[in-house]
Amino acid sequence: MSELREARREVGTCVELFAGGGGLAMAVHSAGFRPLLVNEFAKRACETLRSNPAEPANGDRPARPWPLIEGDVREIDFTKEVKEPVDVIAGGPPCQPFSLGGVHRGDEDERNMFPQMFRAIRELKPKAVICENVRGLLRPSFAPYFEYIKRELTLPFLTRDGATWEEHDEALAKAIANDDTDPSERYVVTHMPVNAADYGVPQIRHRVIIVAFRADLGIDWEKYRPKPEYSEEALIHSMRDGGPYWDRHTEVDDDVKKRVIENLPDLDLENEKVKEKLKLKPWRTLRDAIAGIDENEGKPLPPIPVEALKPKRQVGDIPDHFGWPGARMYPGHTPNLLDRPAKTVKAGVHGVPGGESVMRLDDPEYDGTGYRYMTVRETARVMTFPDRWVLEGPRGEKMRQLGNAVPVKLGAAFARAVAAALADAEKRQ
Repeated sequence: MSELREARREVGTCVELFAGGGGLAMAVHSAGFRPLLVNEFAKRACETLRSNPAEPANGDRPARPWPLIEGDVREIDFTKEVKEPVDVIAGGPPCQPFSLGGVHRGDEDERNMFPQMFRAIRELKPKAVICENVRGLLRPSFAPYFEYIKRELTLPFLTRDGATWEEHDEALAKAIANDDTDPSERYVVTHMPVNAADYGVPQIRHRVIIVAFRADLGIDWEKYRPKPEYSEEALIHSMRDGGPYWDRHTEVDDDVKKRVIENLPDLDLENEKVKEKLKLKPWRTLRDAIAGIDENEGKPLPPIPVEALKPKRQVGDIPDHFGWPGARMYPGHTPNLLDRPAKTVKAGVHGVPGGESVMRLDDPEYDGTGYRYMTVRETARVMTFPDRWVLEGPRGEKMRQLGNAVPVKLGAAFARAVAAALADAEKRQ
């Protein structure tokens, strides 16, 4: 059963920055944190948040909207807008300065919003911080600045005040070495490279999760940090010789199964690391997502017939499952394969780039190519958004929101772990 279906018990409060289309906000809320403020700049993403209340109406209880403040985060005075103590600040500061799709300018890029994250921390003094960002932060060219980000998060009250970031970093390093800062104004910071597929997301998505706890809470994050529950090795093993993977997909004909199995890499079953990976659950695949998993379980998306491509039309009753014409392959792009996790969903400049959202179908004669574009709803599913989540705007804007989002299942794994750590810390007080 999906964590989003489980009975929700309030465990604390949160502020969500750079909310986008709502993936991380939904995840943190599902872990039991009540939102006090949600901020987003992009018009279409704000429309999406307004269309999807934090809590739908239930009986006599009206729907509870997100406490959304639209516009530039730099214009928000958090001390005026938030009137309750904050347990968690969560967000993914815009990643274009560090991503492969950006211009790689890092700190010099005006889109770098980490300074605003640190300002919110100074003004609200949360117990914990959850930050998701691109793996580009770990590139060697950005390593010094990433270390600076972590040091600034460790001591957010030691402000830059017009210094260069290098000068500020040097002051931070000295202060951390002295270890004489008030623990209530210091954070213990950990970063974790993750692949979302290892946490049950049907998508290869390499990211960095940064988690910080206020030092006066005395939290040992290693006791709580979520461990991978899924593996590629378990997926491969589940496909061998008519394995259990195919029991979930009885509609797949034998020729397709044979082709998939023939292309599987070999596993060294005597290798100890492989043995440990086989104890985990199989990676989820694009085919799994289309069939329905977690909250969408038992709700397969209907096939898109060629006739639905031109003119473009909705297929079935689940929103945003539209055919889209023009799928093709070209050098530098490989298609999504049904029996693998989807490729990383990217925002791109005009929505998901063409080759990144093309999928290879079982029928090699489909539309004369054997390929078609993924629908918006299929893309939402590989981001583990529930079908009830309405995306606003034209197709390109919807795809952009998804490409910029945190997969709900990945965010929920870390939000639940943070909730458990804070609950135990409260018991010790």
